[in-house]
Amino acid sequence: MYRVLLKTSAKKDLDTLPVKVRSKVALAIDELSRMGIHARHVKKLQPPIGGFRQRVGDYRILFDHDEELVVIYRISKRADAY
Repeated sequence: MYRVLLKTSAKKDLDTLPVKVRSKVALAIDELSRMGIHARHVKKLQPPIGGFRQRVGDYRILFDHDEELVVIYRISKRADAY
């Protein structure tokens, strides 16, 4: 089990999402808390961005991963995420 920390920017992003997407993102965050980088649709990002991303339809959850901690720093549409 991993501890999940949402940065302020990710909380704001989550609040602005449509209701259907927000529920799917919440399920994806729950999966991240259980499985970390081994969750479905997770890929390592290439430099200069770095970190990881999880795909949720047209949206991306951008996060960093540590041994016990997942820090989510952005949740946005694919076109705006990178």
